[in-house]
Amino acid sequence: MQFHTLKRTHKNKTSAQVGRGGKRGKTSGRGGKGQTARAGHRMYPQIRDMIKKIPKLRGRGKQSFKSFQIPFIPINLETLEKVYLAGSTVSPETLMTAKVISLASGKVPPVKILGRGSLTKKLTISGCAVSASAKLAIEKAGGSVMASPVSSQSKRSEVR
Repeated sequence: MQFHTLKRTHKNKTSAQVGRGGKRGKTSGRGGKGQTARAGHRMYPQIRDMIKKIPKLRGRGKQSFKSFQIPFIPINLETLEKVYLAGSTVSPETLMTAKVISLASGKVPPVKILGRGSLTKKLTISGCAVSASAKLAIEKAGGSVMASPVSSQSKRSEVR
């Protein structure tokens, strides 16, 4: 056995070098000059609070908030014709009991009634968004559409 034939059982750990160019760009994750560029840099509370107020998640488009919303489940008139009896009330809860829709993230998802197919039964729609063509077909069949509560999704789009 000689010195040049010895091998370690565990390799040395090397810490990643920061602030020396490379893939991370000019400052390599160290921020700008001054306080944040120094070794052991500590952010003062006043500066931290100011930075927190700057809007984050830039460059993801105007509608980036939509990724957090649960989308409407589309239900066509032809489905309502098959599932419900005349005089029934259609709501997201009754659609769940009829096993037409299922829970989304542990909650009853928002539902939108669309106008594909025909409807011959008198139905009352409540708690669902309804398209213009579906509303026309429901009222033509003698049914009614209750004013559904304004969903949080449409409120958000009005605020923007």
